[in-house]
Amino acid sequence: MLINTQRLAVASAALVIFAASSGGALAQKKYDTGATDTEIKIGNIMPYSGPASAYGIIGKTEAAYFKKINDAGGINGRKINFISYDDAYSPPKAVEQARKLVESDEVLLVFNSLGTPSNSAIQKYMNSKKVPQLFVATGATKWNDPKDFPWTMGWQPNYQSETQIYAKYLLKNKPDAKIAVLYQNDDYGKDYLKGLKDGLGPKAATMIVAEESFETSEPTIDNHIVKLKSTNADVFIDIATPKFAAQAIKKVAEVGWKPMHFLNNVSASVGSVIKPAGFENAQDIISAAYLKDASDKQWDNDPGMKEFYAFMNKDFPEGDKLDGGTVVGYGVAQTLVQVLKQCGDNLTRENVMKQAASLKDFRTEVLLPGIMINTGPTDYAPISSLQLMRFKGEKWDLFGEVINADAGG
Repeated sequence: MLINTQRLAVASAALVIFAASSGGALAQKKYDTGATDTEIKIGNIMPYSGPASAYGIIGKTEAAYFKKINDAGGINGRKINFISYDDAYSPPKAVEQARKLVESDEVLLVFNSLGTPSNSAIQKYMNSKKVPQLFVATGATKWNDPKDFPWTMGWQPNYQSETQIYAKYLLKNKPDAKIAVLYQNDDYGKDYLKGLKDGLGPKAATMIVAEESFETSEPTIDNHIVKLKSTNADVFIDIATPKFAAQAIKKVAEVGWKPMHFLNNVSASVGSVIKPAGFENAQDIISAAYLKDASDKQWDNDPGMKEFYAFMNKDFPEGDKLDGGTVVGYGVAQTLVQVLKQCGDNLTRENVMKQAASLKDFRTEVLLPGIMINTGPTDYAPISSLQLMRFKGEKWDLFGEVINADAGG
């Protein structure tokens, strides 16, 4: 009888423990709109058409990568439902698409939406709705503002830091430079310009001899290049998206202008900018990089790039390996997958942002050696290092050390 009582007590205790642990397991699963036991809905906005359509390849790469993840079983057993819309690089259209994603499609988060003007247009809306606007595809400095916009986070190094690095290089190597600047007349272009002026400091007033802005609605920027050449500047800072960057490179060569040419990183793609502009026209252009260049043979035996090439061959064969956008799409998609893995079964919007702000020395292997992704509750700038590079032959050659952008200016 005593034995039976003991057995009953043990069984009861086990039942209580089992119930408690089961209840704990159930309690651990937390979902917001857009997440279930089987699915994670992710929204995206890309310029598949319009003046910045060259960037559409990023969204297509991400779709292919998430399909690869789904084919392998998803994230913690959940499949990604990736919903991507075109905004034609138009801020009003971006607002319309963001509302559709949040209110009709009911996504958990909006990921890697592209363009400074478009993201600026939806930032207040996303933050008022408390929906993550995560890893936006723009390097504007404003995305690192967790105090005022806790639901918005960038991914790539910020624009101001990049041009501060160019300024630092000029002050050291060409302190008597006469600089002509071409920039897109919006938040993106002005951010880069501010970084250049901040980097040059008091010398900006004498070193910059011309500032020429252009609108994305213009069919060509040829007249702006002709105007800048007439200033006799010996340094050209080229702040333009791919279509206009390619035009600028071509026109600079056509008019026989031979300045030291700096090209912003967002248009350094060999496939979508340099090749269309003509390799012969791009010799010695200087830019900055944080990702490996898929057209560079030095990475052929690199384990991380081998994985990238395998992905392109198997999962995205129609994509152009030489287009820098495919490397960007692959790298940022891997970063989101890491965040979602860290979320575990707590797929609330709040936890998504918490995990995105808890990345410690994370590497997607398409990053250049020595560059890590780090974030914190007060640091919404995941990547803050760059390396200068010069175009030679048909590829970019890296030179100098990896520069931490925070210390770059």
